[in-house]
Amino acid sequence: MMSMFDALFADLKQARESFEPALSPREIGKITSVATGIAKVSGLPNVGYDELLLFPGDIYGIAFNVDEDEIGVVLLGEYWHLQAGDEVERLGHVVDVPVGDNLIGRIINPIGKPLDGKGNLGTTERLPIERPSPAIMDRSGVSVPLQTGIKVIDALIPVGRGQRELILGDRQTGKTAIAMDTILNQRGKNVLCVYCAIGQRASGVAKVIATLREQGAMEYTVVVVTEGNEPPGLAYVAPYAATSIAEYFMEQGRDVLIVYDDLTHHARAYRELSLLLRRPPGREAFPGDIFYIHSRLLERATHLSEELGGGSLTALPIIETEAQDISAYIPTNLISITDGQIYLSPALFELGILPAVDVGKSVSRVGGKAQRAAYRGVTVDLKLAYAQFEELETFARFGARLDDDTLKIIEHGRRIRACLKQPEFAPVSMAEQIAVLVALTADLFDDIELDNMPAAEQAVRDAAANITDDIVERLESTDKLSKEDKAVILELARQALETFNTDTDSGEPR
Repeated sequence: MMSMFDALFADLKQARESFEPALSPREIGKITSVATGIAKVSGLPNVGYDELLLFPGDIYGIAFNVDEDEIGVVLLGEYWHLQAGDEVERLGHVVDVPVGDNLIGRIINPIGKPLDGKGNLGTTERLPIERPSPAIMDRSGVSVPLQTGIKVIDALIPVGRGQRELILGDRQTGKTAIAMDTILNQRGKNVLCVYCAIGQRASGVAKVIATLREQGAMEYTVVVVTEGNEPPGLAYVAPYAATSIAEYFMEQGRDVLIVYDDLTHHARAYRELSLLLRRPPGREAFPGDIFYIHSRLLERATHLSEELGGGSLTALPIIETEAQDISAYIPTNLISITDGQIYLSPALFELGILPAVDVGKSVSRVGGKAQRAAYRGVTVDLKLAYAQFEELETFARFGARLDDDTLKIIEHGRRIRACLKQPEFAPVSMAEQIAVLVALTADLFDDIELDNMPAAEQAVRDAAANITDDIVERLESTDKLSKEDKAVILELARQALETFNTDTDSGEPR
């Protein structure tokens, strides 16, 4: 027995002597004051800008103001329990977010906490939320279209993969609906989607998520959410975190669509934080670097060169205007950063013209480069004819006498507008769009009563199902619409519209 005890004590002595405790230095500071969404911290002289700090209760914060005596920290969570004197630990790295394929179909907040009740994300890779945008030489031109499924956009304001297209308009004009339709139309097109809700009402976010689930779009979508009642710090970091998630997929050579809904709330959250941290206010009380926070975000959207995998990140930022004022500070900033804008008019919305896209004020600066050649062949004069009609329609309201040519332009324009109407969550395939546009440019709808236009347009879309597969393949390629293919589509449209045409002598259907 004694020999066993001696051997045991010898082993314990050897283990004790060989043990070396691992010492890791920790920097601890203290809170000096707490305000709405921010805290002032002292005692961390080595902390860097944008570094992550840990507060009691597993609350994180970002070092935002690095002054000589104290640090202004933006809090990323509920801060009601924090008080002066609490300890703050320096973590030694910047804010990051989990990335990976496991995020597809999940709903998370900007710091990677799941909000859908499905447990841990199961991903170990993380990326900083702030990353430099790709260099000029690492980018390729935007040449492949991103089909939105919305006729008026695909035909007149095309969006390309790697483009930044701004969606702006007053409240309740259908901005989110356009972004949602675009996400729904990516089914089967090998495009991943990231929807970033910034400071939205919880009911509105729940409605969007319910729609994505009902339509089966969550299979290829990641949702990043901050609600309106959450601290402004989370709203500030949300779009950057969502962009890092999207960039992970882009760098794998995949095509990604990201929607920021909306950057007006983002700008207001940044203004609130800046004013609380005593940064000097500028125009409309926004800080002087408000342009920079959006430009460094949207510059990350691009089409990478083939050497880097050829992936793309298409951005659809949304902003809200007040009283149709697109010359306000934040709208003009974003218009100058993006590659075009889709403007939604409240006047058109009130008239029931949905989507309420004002073609005259909307533009895509990438233009025909981001559009299939088949579209260019049938829409070359469409935007001009539609804009001309809108001007003449306004003039005609004064009751002036109009000549026959002007009346013909107005009647044709009314049928263009009727064909470009589209219900929500009902994306239209490319073949159906081409069939309608071919019929429009050939004036096939001009003899149809306006009341019959919805049914007539649907008949042409139904007839597009008879377009042969080889023609559909050519429509989706870079080839122009040949005369033979156009004649086939035109004949299908003409046959579909035969029952709607009226005889000019009798006024009866043929």
